[in-house]
Amino acid sequence: MTTEAVKTALRRQEIELPSWAFGNSGTRFKVFSQPGVPRSPEEKIADAAVVHRYTGVAPSVALHIPWDKVSDYAALSAYAKGQGVRLGAINSNVFQDDDYKLGSVTHPDPRVRRKATDHLLECVDIMDATGSRDLKLWFSDGTNYPGQDDIQDRQDRLATALREVYDRLGDDQRMLLEYKLFEPAFYTTDVPDWGTSYAHCLELGPKATVCIDTGHHAPGTNIEFIVAFLLRAKKLGAFDFNSRFYADDDLMVGAADPFQLFRIMNEIVRGDALDPDRGIAFMLDQCHNIEEKIPAIIRSVLNVQEATAKALLVDRDALRKAQSEGDVLGANAALMDAYNTDVRPLLAELRAEQGLDPDPVAAYKRSGYFEQISKDRADGQQAGWGA
Repeated sequence: MTTEAVKTALRRQEIELPSWAFGNSGTRFKVFSQPGVPRSPEEKIADAAVVHRYTGVAPSVALHIPWDKVSDYAALSAYAKGQGVRLGAINSNVFQDDDYKLGSVTHPDPRVRRKATDHLLECVDIMDATGSRDLKLWFSDGTNYPGQDDIQDRQDRLATALREVYDRLGDDQRMLLEYKLFEPAFYTTDVPDWGTSYAHCLELGPKATVCIDTGHHAPGTNIEFIVAFLLRAKKLGAFDFNSRFYADDDLMVGAADPFQLFRIMNEIVRGDALDPDRGIAFMLDQCHNIEEKIPAIIRSVLNVQEATAKALLVDRDALRKAQSEGDVLGANAALMDAYNTDVRPLLAELRAEQGLDPDPVAAYKRSGYFEQISKDRADGQQAGWGA
């Protein structure tokens, strides 16, 4: 691919930002508050718009309900548009209420299941008001002990709830079903892996697709294989990009294993799935505990851009030739040559051509935005988990 073709592809790239990443978040040990943290969904959107202003590739913001609950979602959508961004996926929350101790849509009590399903339907109503395409579902449901509940019954309950919500979706809406190997349930998780998510999505129909969270796998899992499989099956709907050293660390994407991020994006490019028209949402899902929120999110966006640029530089003809000839080292070298290319000058050149500062992090730091929001947001309740 020529340099101009790489630039053209990168100009089309879109990365969705999570509203909750701008709030205070952390670990079970501690959540450290920071100056300038948003106090409302509007302020989260304003911060996301700043990231887009300096990177040029983050035009949408995902919401989390009820963390981002407002009385007028159409007005919130209009506010986002005025900031130069749009509202993206609507993320449901059926894991923080006391009723959900033993599960939400798979709970043995039908009252709790009804409450959880009604929340998911509420999220579809919100999608109608915001114009959002995607409903993102993640369930903490599971068990801690053998015999605690019937495993097959829980799958039946899950399927029943998913079907009701699926049938409520509009023609241009879809469901993204996320998964997680463990936590907070440790014996069984009701949607523990991509295969379980895929099986439910296959049963539901074409508007149900899998969301890959890059931190939700067993150690050593080949995530790019999952990407390739789901692309082939036309069931890959989205990513939640983050990075991990041990489990669901929610660190900045590319921080722990930038080569893995490259390998993932290589499969995306190989599958011709980078363009937004292909329908795959490249979302961040991160927890910025000790680092400044906005620079960390900018850095994450840049990490995805860099991995994508390297994937676009892979010599596909040389790779195919080596693969067809059984040239193991030659095929590997075709990937490694692209990965070892320093693409930062190319991306800086691209930004300059787009009228952006070549160094988004430095530009943000010079802007004085952090100093301004630290002053303006000195009072009030900072947003965080549960707000």
